[in-house]
Amino acid sequence: MDLSELLNILALQHIPNLGDNTAKKLLRHFGTAEAIFKEKKHNLLKINGIGEARLQGFHNSDHFKAAENELKFIEKNNIGYSYFQDQDYPEKLKHCFDGPILLFKKGNIDLHQKKIISIVGTRRISSHGTAFCEELIEELSPLDPVIVSGFAYGVDITAQKAAVKHRLQTVGCLAHGLNQIYPKVHKRYMPQVEENGGFFTDFWSTDNFDRNNFLKRNRIIAGLSEATIVIESAEKGGSLVTADIANSYNRKVFAVPGRPGDLHSKGCNNLIKSQNAHVLTSAADLIYILNWEIEKTSAVVQKQLFVELEPDEETIVEFLREQGKAQLDTIALNCNFPTYKTASLLLNIELKGVLRPLPGKLFEVI
Repeated sequence: MDLSELLNILALQHIPNLGDNTAKKLLRHFGTAEAIFKEKKHNLLKINGIGEARLQGFHNSDHFKAAENELKFIEKNNIGYSYFQDQDYPEKLKHCFDGPILLFKKGNIDLHQKKIISIVGTRRISSHGTAFCEELIEELSPLDPVIVSGFAYGVDITAQKAAVKHRLQTVGCLAHGLNQIYPKVHKRYMPQVEENGGFFTDFWSTDNFDRNNFLKRNRIIAGLSEATIVIESAEKGGSLVTADIANSYNRKVFAVPGRPGDLHSKGCNNLIKSQNAHVLTSAADLIYILNWEIEKTSAVVQKQLFVELEPDEETIVEFLREQGKAQLDTIALNCNFPTYKTASLLLNIELKGVLRPLPGKLFEVI
């Protein structure tokens, strides 16, 4: 689309009373956002579901001023975008009634003819949940699935790091504009994610950072994929909202069962008990329910025994094998590397699946 129509779509998106579903009705009826703004009010009101309240402030010039500023941000930062009627708009999201009219993106995302799954769960993932998530993605890697998540703490980042490790595409759905990242500590993973997939959001650079944004972005996580997997979840939480949305879209939902008394398994156990999720105990469950085809010889991937490390990376790994857990400064001092170089090396080794970060800024070999 040309920049003039993009400006009009942004202005339409800025109107607070419309929402994505109503905006889609208008766009399908009148063809373009420019035509909508040129249409007389009484003709707009003829559209089913369009009332006076939704058109309040419709022709306010502030919508175009805001749109012009956002368009400058998009152009300056080389932000990609997909319009809901365009060919490159995610196919599965097209079938969601509340999918965004405009989806902003960064990276190298290619969802064409791909198997896509979303993996969500608690931000306080256990060692058992971490191991299950990593093993699941390893077993699924021969099918080359796209791993979608929210780039948050816990299950999200565990799944996305595992995807990078196995050279799978991974997509982080953000609850804010592409001018920032949350949590900030995950900024170090952004280059690898963008190289192996990227980021989606429907929020502007000017949108306030708000808790409700996370609930809103969950519809994109659920809508992009054919199945949503909940690894661990407390009795209440955003991952359960994502599972509910996925069910409303008539997508498959899977939950990893846990011990009855485990707080982080309550949400998953309740999903299974209420028949709102399939039981997931291994990749085989997912493959069977989704009717994915896989060669018998590659159904389970053998764990990698030998990982190719650079000499400096090998130095750090050998130190950690002897030392056990150690902090970044300690590693840098004992291995005779500058701190900035040590941090970069640790990230590379982590993404190769050889070590993992621990609370207290500690690292250990897996």
